[in-house]
This record gives sequence, C-alpha cells and structure tokens, in this order.
Amino acid sequence: MKRGLLIVVSGPSGVGKGTVLKQFMNDPEMNLAFSVSMTTRAMREGEQEGVNYYYVTKERFQEAVANGELLEWTEFVGNCYGTPLAAVNRLRDEGKNVLLEIEVDGCRQVCEKCPDALTIFIVPPNMQELEKRIRGRATEPEEIVQARLAKASKELEHAGDYRYTVCNDDVDLAADIIRVIIRHHMNKEFWSSKIGREKSKTVQ
Repeated sequence: MKRGLLIVVSGPSGVGKGTVLKQFMNDPEMNLAFSVSMTTRAMREGEQEGVNYYYVTKERFQEAVANGELLEWTEFVGNCYGTPLAAVNRLRDEGKNVLLEIEVDGCRQVCEKCPDALTIFIVPPNMQELEKRIRGRATEPEEIVQARLAKASKELEHAGDYRYTVCNDDVDLAADIIRVIIRHHMNKEFWSSKIGREKSKTVQ
C-alpha cells in the first residue's frame, strides 16, 4: 500500500483555514484524514473531545513532550497545542493523506522530521480583512485580539517558506486551488512519468 501524504496547512488566526478545509475534507477521492491535535486550552462551546482537539492538562502535555509523543508542538497565550506522532504515522501507513492544520513554528518542526511534507500557507486578502474576521468572532478580550493580530503579522512573513501560498479572498476558490494542489501530489508519480514520455517523444 502506498503511504499517504503528510499535508501541512498554516495561516494566521482568522484567515479561515477551517472554513476552507471543510469544503473538501469529506471528498472520498482525496482520501483525507484530519489529524486531531492535543491542547491544554479549555473546550469551547460546540467543540467535542477527539473531534476538535484532545483536551489535556498541562502536566499530561508536558509528559507527551518529554516522551517524544508529539510530531510538533507550540505554546500561545498560555495554552499548548501539539500533534500526536503515533496517530499521524498510523494514518499514513493506512494510505490516508493526513492533514495538519498547525502554526508556522509547528510546520518548521514537522519539516525537520518529515522533509516530504506538502506545505500550504493560507493568507488573507489584506490585514484589514483579517482583523475584521478576528473581531467578528466576538469570543475573546481585546488583549487576545491584539496578540493574535501581532502574531499574524509575524506569521505572514513566513509565507514564502511554504511550497504553496493560497489567498482566501473567496472560500470556494481557495478550496478548489488547494484541492488541485493535493490531487497533483497524490498523482505526482503518474504526471512525472507522463512528462518524461512526452519529452522523449519531443527529442525523437
């Protein structure tokens, strides 16, 4: 069985990563599996254990870090987030294309351990629109909003570190572009072979 892809999707808070990914996550032809992260933050209304995150204590999270159980991890405004390594490997070995929605630093950690990772960065049309989206949540105090905006500015500087950058000005269009990128890499061997044959014909 062909091992699945490891797909990393990043972007600043409020850029709409989750909304974009929902457009094709259940497409059976893409054979995607969403990697559920571990976090120390409190569960929000409407979230579910094992669906949105695995909610753990700081002590359990620190234990996971110490034992090398996480593919990557980060801390932001007092909360920790990380990707369980065993779950990712199991899904890839089953042929699933594993999707990680993680931060910039997390992507760097993943690429150090998995150089074959497919990296995609989602950007907003502009900072004004990003601030509007963040404030539109109306779920966080002003200091957290400002922290997210400051962090977003720094994260956008790293967009060029990713293999692909996609602007989320239109959700459907952004989803279609990412869908095409993933499908291309799913069939990379086929296309490489086809291009090689066409070059041979040209030379003859």
